[in-house]
Amino acid sequence: MKFVPTVLFAAALMVPLPSLVELATNVAAAQHAAHGDETSSPLVEAVRRATDQFRDVRRAAPDYRPALGCVSGPVDGAMGVHFINGALLMDGTLDANHPEALIYEMNGNEARLVGVEFIVLASVWHETHALQDPPVLEGQLLHYNGSPNRFGLPPFYELHVWAWRDNPRGHFVDWNTRVSCE
Repeated sequence: MKFVPTVLFAAALMVPLPSLVELATNVAAAQHAAHGDETSSPLVEAVRRATDQFRDVRRAAPDYRPALGCVSGPVDGAMGVHFINGALLMDGTLDANHPEALIYEMNGNEARLVGVEFIVLASVWHETHALQDPPVLEGQLLHYNGSPNRFGLPPFYELHVWAWRDNPRGHFVDWNTRVSCE
């Protein structure tokens, strides 16, 4: 019996290395393709339409107010400065046309809209949804953030959408390597 596994292991080692590399490349390509082309995401397009008016930061007030300063990443990248709409933050609903936060990258006296964040407090969400029913917006599952957290918030769900600044890691990843707090 010990002979068979040893023979199988030895046979596996005889597989030419280029074919393993090719297999890994094909698997990675297939996994990436399975996520779809994020550049044509309906959510990204909806966010662009809904927030075009806020590309000028002066149009964000009075509903959106800056909070927390510029948020930088734990390793690389950043989020930028979040302008929060308090009424939307507490309403317990998610609407692609009304993000709870607008995200700006500051460069001197200029503020450039780079994305948005959809946020709902876990306690508010679960007043009307089962614990096994996390929020989903246009097919995108929101990320859960427990407490304590770096923002001093109670547990919440969030989803970043980098609609105005390309993120090499994807439109829905928290940290954007092309956004800076410097």
